[in-house]
Amino acid sequence: MRTQVAIVGAGPSGLLLGQLLHKSGVDAVIVERQSADYVLSRIRAGVLEQVTIDLLDEAGVGARMHREGLVHDGFELLYGGQRHRVDLRALTGGKAVMVYGQTELTRDLMDARRDLALPTVYEAHNVSVHGFDGTQPRVRYDKDGHSHEIECDFIAGCDGFHGVCRASVPRGALDEYEKVYPFGWLGLLADTPPVSHELIYLNTPRGFALCSMRSRARSRYYLQVPLTDRVEEWTDEAFWQELRLRLDQPGRDKLVTGPSIEKSIAPLRSFVTEPMRFGRLFLAGDAAHIVPPTGAKGLNLAATDVKYLSGALIEHYRERSDAGIDAYSARCLARVWKAERFSWWLTSLMHRFPEDSGIVAKFQLAELDYLARSPAGARTIAENYVGLPLDFNDGAA
Repeated sequence: MRTQVAIVGAGPSGLLLGQLLHKSGVDAVIVERQSADYVLSRIRAGVLEQVTIDLLDEAGVGARMHREGLVHDGFELLYGGQRHRVDLRALTGGKAVMVYGQTELTRDLMDARRDLALPTVYEAHNVSVHGFDGTQPRVRYDKDGHSHEIECDFIAGCDGFHGVCRASVPRGALDEYEKVYPFGWLGLLADTPPVSHELIYLNTPRGFALCSMRSRARSRYYLQVPLTDRVEEWTDEAFWQELRLRLDQPGRDKLVTGPSIEKSIAPLRSFVTEPMRFGRLFLAGDAAHIVPPTGAKGLNLAATDVKYLSGALIEHYRERSDAGIDAYSARCLARVWKAERFSWWLTSLMHRFPEDSGIVAKFQLAELDYLARSPAGARTIAENYVGLPLDFNDGAA
């Protein structure tokens, strides 16, 4: 098989890249080691920045998102037993975010690709990438007992943190930066109305919690838990009881409980690979960087990577220019590191670390109070939360 771009990974970044390339007349094949049902079963975040919303519209898959997504003009910080609202729209000149589950976004992209009969290989085994340091890249895989090879001009590694693409780069060709946090997030999804119409971030003596949602009838809640905890140890009843203990009284009064649809524990890490391009192989999304979910940046960073990468590849084929390709890694990383910093900072501000003494909790409360009461402090958190403008990094090395 021959194509212009071989995309490894059929998550949101790979599917979005394929859709954008198709709309510009660039051929692409997507190879995914899991089944389509498995990809859709992965429960992920769903807070979209305007950049991501605009990109989904550009790809022609934004109609259902606009019908069903929930526009949020702000969110609440709960600390010291009191809530303080961060008014995103007022603090950022009218910007907001949209809550739309990553599963639904992925479904929209899958449906669009299927309707267009674009080539996607699911349940591809033994996927490997070759020749990306030369002029004839190839992707090999096994399917239905047969071996297959895709010849291409470029390979897009959209296959996640544990994917084959980054692992295939010679170790001396990349630098990896990582911070692993000493706790995880226990998440519960339930068909119950959310406790609030906006997200609530909680800093409490018992640890962090987040009250979120996927729709007006489906809630998503998280609790900070030790890494030694196992999800099997947490009954639904135990989860709801712990959440009540971390909420304020108005939250307890409005909390509607019910059986969980999904429950899991996710570890937290900050991770960045530099560079994000190796010859004719490009890394995008979780293949290149991971952020703690506290800042709601993971999916949005992946979308920005895809915006830069699709633009670079389209420029290559339309204008015979490699300027975008050569600038891809630096442009992405300039934005990645700012989002990594924000996510690390917000994680450090909202969670209780096991090694910290009581004075650190006092520092957190003092900083939260400054952020809530200072217009400058509130603006800092708001402008990072809604996403820095794309031209913020113009001229970055």
